[in-house]
Amino acid sequence: MAKQRTIARPITFEGIGLHTGHKVTMTLYPADVNKGLCFKRTDLPQQIAIPALANFVSSTDRGTALKKENTVIYTVEHILAALSGCEIDNCEIHLNGPEPPIMDGSAWPFVEKILETGIVEQDEEISYYEIIDVIKFQDRQKGIEIIALPADEFQVTVLVDYETKVLGTQNAVMEKITDFPSEIAKARTFSFLHELEYLLDNGLIKGGDLNNAIVYVDKKPSEETMAKLQKAFGKKKVSVTENGILDNLELYYPNEAARHKLLDVIGDLTLCGRKIKGHIIAKRPGHKANTEFAKILFTKIKQEKSQAPKYDPNQPPVKDVVEIMKMLPHRPPFLLVDKIIYLDNVSVVGVKSVTMNEPFFVGHFPGAPVMPGVLQVEAMAQVGGIFALSTVPDPHNYLTYFLKLDEVKFKQKVVPGDTLLFKLQLLEPIRRGIVRMRGEAFVGNKLVMEAQLTAQIVKERND
Repeated sequence: MAKQRTIARPITFEGIGLHTGHKVTMTLYPADVNKGLCFKRTDLPQQIAIPALANFVSSTDRGTALKKENTVIYTVEHILAALSGCEIDNCEIHLNGPEPPIMDGSAWPFVEKILETGIVEQDEEISYYEIIDVIKFQDRQKGIEIIALPADEFQVTVLVDYETKVLGTQNAVMEKITDFPSEIAKARTFSFLHELEYLLDNGLIKGGDLNNAIVYVDKKPSEETMAKLQKAFGKKKVSVTENGILDNLELYYPNEAARHKLLDVIGDLTLCGRKIKGHIIAKRPGHKANTEFAKILFTKIKQEKSQAPKYDPNQPPVKDVVEIMKMLPHRPPFLLVDKIIYLDNVSVVGVKSVTMNEPFFVGHFPGAPVMPGVLQVEAMAQVGGIFALSTVPDPHNYLTYFLKLDEVKFKQKVVPGDTLLFKLQLLEPIRRGIVRMRGEAFVGNKLVMEAQLTAQIVKERND
């Protein structure tokens, strides 16, 4: 199995955002295993981390934007494509502005520096999302279609057709991700002249010049238009080349537009949160369609993660209730875990049988007994506490204390007769006694509750 990777040391880029026109410094930092790709705005008082995940997509107008709370990062697709194309799994991306620098309009400046700096293999294995069945997305009105098919590795095929003679129909293929640096990374962003005029007139392309975007001339420009372009790009003269693009740029490839669309697909699909094993075929893709497809994959991945653990009540537990009480200070009626059925160095599974004899059912609620959500969280925390205490050599001398709860969601009520299965996974290595875990609670195969828990392992005084 392949190992996760991060960059060898920090890498800094400086430039201007294509759409905002803001000068920006962007620094890539190495990140721990399972951290993934994450953005942070260092110019804001609240430096909120925005994971590169599809559920944070806020807009797809001329680029893909991510938003969490009041923090927004625009045009993330090129840097994400570069990281994905260099097979970087874990990286923090810090910016002192709202948008990564456009550089030359491709992913190559990022890729070049990443490869020069070096890549470090990490201890954890990569968790792939393997396409088993055909997955489709269609927008019939716009003629857009994206399909994922089973394949042994990540492959992408793109077909673009804008029904214009200057561009025609183009296709591009990436047979394996290792081809990205040499075959895809240098493909630059492009626009049609009529789109460029609209963007300039509406102040939507403040960081552009003729060095970071190919402009296809799909209609004969007027003298007024040419004068407007000369002013916008600070050029004494702008003209149209024989192959129908504005001058100052030569195409790297005859199908550079299709290759750049493929680059965008790779960047946007990074937002599904896992490396893909499968063949992606995209017809007339764009950021909206790409991110919608990423959301489909993200949801499937989340559902896959949320599968209930297998539970055979006839199998002896890893820890029974007597052993649990040797580790936890809780006692009935506040001991809310009956046994541990799985425990390793990153995860734990515990069981709680809910009966009508539970004391809280007396008042919650008479005639309609429901297990309080706060006690579901407490039961989950006790299972997590057993995991935490199992990491120290003398657990009876330690206690765990709650520090924080995040993203708590109750999906379904829990009633007498239910058997709760709690599955918790370590989110990051334990440091200074701080334990962060993601927990899920199931009744049968149904997810009934989930949360992220942070606790601290504290040694008790024995004198």
